[in-house]
Amino acid sequence: MQAIQYQSFGPSDVIVLSEVPQPQISNDNEVLIQVKAASVNPLDIKIRMGFMQKMRPVQLPFTPGLDAAGEVVAIGAGVSRFKVGDEVMAATMMGAYAEYIVAKEDFVSLKPQNISFAEAASLVVNLGTAQSILFSEGQLESGQKVLIQGAAGAVGATMVQLAKNNGIYVIATASGKGVELLQNLGADEVIDYKTQDVTTLVKNVDLVADCAGGETQSKLFEVLKSGGKLLSIAGMPAPELAQKYNIDARFISSNLSAKSLENGLNLVSEGKIKPIVAKIFPLTEAAQAQDFVSAGGMHGKVVLAVR
Repeated sequence: MQAIQYQSFGPSDVIVLSEVPQPQISNDNEVLIQVKAASVNPLDIKIRMGFMQKMRPVQLPFTPGLDAAGEVVAIGAGVSRFKVGDEVMAATMMGAYAEYIVAKEDFVSLKPQNISFAEAASLVVNLGTAQSILFSEGQLESGQKVLIQGAAGAVGATMVQLAKNNGIYVIATASGKGVELLQNLGADEVIDYKTQDVTTLVKNVDLVADCAGGETQSKLFEVLKSGGKLLSIAGMPAPELAQKYNIDARFISSNLSAKSLENGLNLVSEGKIKPIVAKIFPLTEAAQAQDFVSAGGMHGKVVLAVR
């Protein structure tokens, strides 16, 4: 089968299209999926550059890809939730830039019938991350307030929709065209961080969901109520500031299990959460797709069409 591989660490020209053996089911709880689409995530690029070798080492040649959508072509003896022919989406954590992928049953979900394979692939990391931040770790309840920093990005835009559909008051930051996007997605307040100071406009929120990181993260402590939470997917918050402001501040790793996606996928099926796909590239243009993500400024997810 065809698969994208990193032959060495470095810029996008290390990416090659290779012919590799098709993966096979080796455990009773595994599902073999013919991939129709896979999404491009920032982590794919960090792995390619070698930045993750201490935290998440990989061996070369390496096939990237955290998530995929496609059709089930075989199941292990212990698999009960899926059958051959089912249209699914899955968190794979590696290997999704390929024509076939094996995934564990607990990380596979049925694809909602009202979305495409590309849209399904775009949602796996987004929904799992949003659920982890807002509810699994954030423990938000209806009527509480969240500030989503960097809300016009792929994860942030999904988080806005998930929060609103669960009764949360959403304050979101963005700039340029992202402001209108978030207004259209239903955010209660949208702050243009290039022209407005979030620390003077926002106070006493229950949770800050930081999807942007950077130098502005340190200012986010000021908008939280004492005892609130600052949960980041973009960098470890400063422990000294957490102590100063009496804040639970942590870096969060996303739970991408099917159980974690359940809340969001129900809303997708009802048409209440809409996937946002920025651009679709063929698998053969994986290098261009990663460069497009690296350039920044897009709204939504970049997806590779595999079949």
